[in-house]
Amino acid sequence: MTQLEIIKKKVAYLYATNPDIHVNIKLHHPRLEIKNDVVKIKGAYKNIFCIEEYATGVPRTHSLQYVDILTGNFEIIDNP
Repeated sequence: MTQLEIIKKKVAYLYATNPDIHVNIKLHHPRLEIKNDVVKIKGAYKNIFCIEEYATGVPRTHSLQYVDILTGNFEIIDNP
């Protein structure tokens, strides 16, 4: 099993069990930076997953690729 397949399974598991997660995100395009904040996984698909963030007070949805986790642009923080 490849690292990317493991990441896909983890995101799918989180989506099914508890879609509210803490994350760190730093993407340049689109410009998005979130530090240790709660987002909700809105969907987990074959090549992408969608999150909803509330950093500005208004819910915004973003589509991300699983490779963003692999490259370190998106980090899921395991909080107890």
